[in-house]
Amino acid sequence: MNEDRASVLKTIGVGTFGEGPSGKTTERLFRVEPGHSADFVLEQAALLMGCVSKLTHHVMIEENEAMTCAAHFLSGMAKALIEDLATANESPGLAETSLP
Repeated sequence: MNEDRASVLKTIGVGTFGEGPSGKTTERLFRVEPGHSADFVLEQAALLMGCVSKLTHHVMIEENEAMTCAAHFLSGMAKALIEDLATANESPGLAETSLP
């Protein structure tokens, strides 16, 4: 991705996270909101993954189901953010039609 493209790249609202009813992945519970800048989204994804790293390190020492679940959900959120930006970067036409 070139620097000019990165400066205008924004989320498009296709990144999703969280299983829907009965564990269905076709009806996700959360969706990334369109219009957030790539810089902001990457910063947030890095913060989320920092939390995941600390949680998983702690879970290796002391087994804790709540921390394991938290790490799972936080990593899913970070993944949704990155997938949204990747889709926006690969499909510029889609980005233009998805913004409000």
